[in-house]
Amino acid sequence: MKTALVTGATSGIGEACARAFAQAGWRVIGTGRRAERLHALAADLGSSFHPCVYDVRDDVARDAALAALPEDFHAIDCLVNNAGLALGTAKAQEAELEAWRTMIDTNVTALATLTHKLLPGLIERKGAIIMLSSVAATYPYTGGNIYGGTKAFVRQFALGLRSDLSGTGVRVTSIEPGMVETEFTLVRTSGDHEASEKLYSGVNPLTARDIAETVLWVANQPPHVNINALEIMPVNQSFAGFQVAREG
Repeated sequence: MKTALVTGATSGIGEACARAFAQAGWRVIGTGRRAERLHALAADLGSSFHPCVYDVRDDVARDAALAALPEDFHAIDCLVNNAGLALGTAKAQEAELEAWRTMIDTNVTALATLTHKLLPGLIERKGAIIMLSSVAATYPYTGGNIYGGTKAFVRQFALGLRSDLSGTGVRVTSIEPGMVETEFTLVRTSGDHEASEKLYSGVNPLTARDIAETVLWVANQPPHVNINALEIMPVNQSFAGFQVAREG
């Protein structure tokens, strides 16, 4: 039985990935800050799921949680780097610096440090690394600034790992979703339910399950097949036009 570690498993895409992998016969380690959600997930999924309660930005707590893994969960075959967030929708010149720091610490630094820590084992087991990036890595939009920059890092980091890991048997993939209806916008807007409902209204957006099934499909590819990157949008979302500022 293979083992996957899924970061940010307390909601949205991370939770859906944990469920999809467990239902497909994998052992799953799910990380997150909200203990009650992880324990509820463990109650649902049973012995195939192990909760690791810690903040991905806390290296000491992360290392302690990984060191305390039950023996059956020690050997990690697939790392799903899902944990991440967007904070605020303000233009760069109006944004809060602390929000920028939090996004960088979570989306970039924590992702990179966990990947670095698990690389020796993933190389030994010829495993897989699946990164959750975003279409924001490629297509800029007003207010996307640092969030888009962090997701561009994730995409480029995945491509760089592919180069570095050539010959090791480790597979690396960047998954780049467009509009997915989760708690993402609630977090971004500090709990503004109206803003979240307005964003997704009438769009028929992707679901967390849609992305989770894609992640599982990537993880289950034969050892000789690598999916470099996948960009996924709902049919009702497409590319925006260029902005033009006109002098009055």
